[in-house]
Amino acid sequence: MVTVSKKKWKNEEQIEDEKVKQLAKELDVSELFIKVCLQRGLTNAKAIRNFIKIDESWFHDPFLLHDMDKGMERIIQALESNEKITVYGDYDADGMTSTALLVEALDSLGANVNYYLPNRFIEGYGPNTQAFDKIIKDGTSLIITVDNGVAGHQAIEFAQNKQVDVIVTDHHELPENLPDAYAIIHPKHPKGNYPFSDLAGVGVTLKVVTALIGELPVEMLDIAAIGTVADLVSLTDENRAIVFFGLQMLQNTQREGLLQLFNVIGKDPEEISEETIGFQIAPRLNAVGRLGDASPCVELLTTHELQKAEELAMYINEKNEERKAIVEEITIDVLNKLKKDSEAEVIVLADEKWHPGVLGIVASRVVEQTQKVTLLFAIDSDTKIAKGSGRSIPSINLYEALLENEELFTQFGGHHMAAGMSAEEEQLPNIQKNLSRYVSQLEITDSYQEIDAYIPIEDLSIDSIKELDQLRPFGTDNNKPIIACSDVHVLKKRKVGAEGDHLKLLVGQDDHQLDIISFQNGKISEVLYEQQVISVAGYVEVNEWNGFSKPQMQMFDLKLQGPAIIDQRTSELTKDHLNHPDTDYIFYNEKIYEKAKPLIPNSSRAILLKNEEEALAYKATQEMVIVDCPFSISQFQNTVLENVDFVIRCLFYKKSHLYLIGLPSRQEFTKVYKYLAKHKNIDLQNEGHLLVQQLKMESAKVFLIVKVFLEAKFVIINNGVLNIINNPKKRDLQKTKSFLESKQQIAAEELFLYSSFNEVIYSINK
Repeated sequence: MVTVSKKKWKNEEQIEDEKVKQLAKELDVSELFIKVCLQRGLTNAKAIRNFIKIDESWFHDPFLLHDMDKGMERIIQALESNEKITVYGDYDADGMTSTALLVEALDSLGANVNYYLPNRFIEGYGPNTQAFDKIIKDGTSLIITVDNGVAGHQAIEFAQNKQVDVIVTDHHELPENLPDAYAIIHPKHPKGNYPFSDLAGVGVTLKVVTALIGELPVEMLDIAAIGTVADLVSLTDENRAIVFFGLQMLQNTQREGLLQLFNVIGKDPEEISEETIGFQIAPRLNAVGRLGDASPCVELLTTHELQKAEELAMYINEKNEERKAIVEEITIDVLNKLKKDSEAEVIVLADEKWHPGVLGIVASRVVEQTQKVTLLFAIDSDTKIAKGSGRSIPSINLYEALLENEELFTQFGGHHMAAGMSAEEEQLPNIQKNLSRYVSQLEITDSYQEIDAYIPIEDLSIDSIKELDQLRPFGTDNNKPIIACSDVHVLKKRKVGAEGDHLKLLVGQDDHQLDIISFQNGKISEVLYEQQVISVAGYVEVNEWNGFSKPQMQMFDLKLQGPAIIDQRTSELTKDHLNHPDTDYIFYNEKIYEKAKPLIPNSSRAILLKNEEEALAYKATQEMVIVDCPFSISQFQNTVLENVDFVIRCLFYKKSHLYLIGLPSRQEFTKVYKYLAKHKNIDLQNEGHLLVQQLKMESAKVFLIVKVFLEAKFVIINNGVLNIINNPKKRDLQKTKSFLESKQQIAAEELFLYSSFNEVIYSINK
């Protein structure tokens, strides 16, 4: 199935050309760079310079964090007394890097330290009483949580009752009541004064280490950068500095584990970017925690042994491959379930067979396809407890939605776009019902695609594209710039890739051309035609190949001028044409409609539009197939003009073509009239073929003439017997309804059956 974006492109802000030119001249940069800066709120030269010049002044005083001084006193006391310290982490990339960072720092200070990562499936997220009991029995007298803890009331109370102090370092949403921990170090704590609230868990840990050693641990910023990017926190303010300097450390890292991981993914250290972290490193780390014990990832980040690093890197990569296979299998299963029920405002699905560790990834894929909040659960067959993950869309805060219905869950946690939760299986229908009602009451704004700059092709130079790198690192709240080129012409198109999954385009504007690659959009080529005018949006980059460099766009959205319409014209209508599910099949000819209707799947609709009024009233609900040829051009226009949100496939089947026969001439009207005047009582049913033979004309033309004569009252037909009417009133035969309809039909056949498909598309846009 071809899908076309339904997002509206956010209009370009009204940017004064004079201001763009002035700033470009002052900073000696391209107008493209300035347009992107202005779109991001960098409205003057000073703001732009500050944004692109990152230094250590971007890092805030760690002691502005709530309880930092109290936490430091307790850690120093433990160091001096050689107490056993356990760092209690989490099984995702942020939790792993937080654990590795703090363990490494404490170890460098001579601490008696170990770490504990809870198992996702046995202990779940956050402080666990049984785990704390085990840790305490092993001799620990100080527990420091990283990337978790603010919701761990029961386990923390248990530890305190055992005279074991717990220092919580966390960044997740604060519950109304906080646990009675020795110290709670959190950037959003209401009693704190920290100037930046969106640190990742590893960012909070970095501040703890900075306070502990008295300076910024520059050599540890590589680990901090991985966790920060992986957790999708805002890449502004201090996070921007963490990732900026962390990438420099990664590109020069001496960590054996990371070097071996880079080798596995096929990257040289100097090639590492925030995108490498987000799309290649973080997924591999997360895969281990999703499928079992996450400890090997902490070992990878902290080991100095080459052989061990090689083994761990290979193991982590294998786990990622295993994770991908599981995700693919569950995604297919979820989408198949959705076909049976796709009407709900919120998607809530569950299955005993699903692996709970990957449901967040699957939910993200479902959200991409449906643009609906999605909660997926794995059900424990013994306890009947459903453990799940949810993903949202920007206009709906998932954490607030869950909070509004907290009585339905045994536990939950998360933030705006993602959450984890557990519930009794019997509550799942209520969860779907209540969340759907909650979402339906929200004022959801249209889905917009942010555009950073609208640029003519001629302004996309290699130098201007490279300038945009000054805005890196890209990520949440500082996304990679999205550039749009409006009203460009399709010059070439082709599918690429082993399965033709991807699309390559060459587009032109005036005398300038731009190469475009669009991944997983090969099928879009079906709606594109040579010289078609489209608008394209995506990331711009410099494509370097075989010693040559040129601008290229990685396109992920396009706009057509009119509906997405596909040429599938056929001279033979088969069952295969009529077996597609979830499709509106449009018919104009009643006989074809009646014959084909029984072959249409139950999930599809067979719709007969006998005239232009019915065509205008038709409202599509899904992809459309125009089965037969319309009787007029305007009938087709009325069908599609109000239904441009859906792909339209055009079969335009027609058994006989009036266009090939043509309209009768005056001489042919006269010839038939004279014949009828000489012959009385012509039995059309039994002798019609003789009439055609005698006149030596096409039967369709003869019977059209007879139809016109009947309408003009030149003839009369009683019981199938035709006779001429003597002395009829004069009529302009070419103004009869039958003649005009045939004229429209011929024009329609000429356009839809015999013209290039570009002309069909042009007819819609006129």
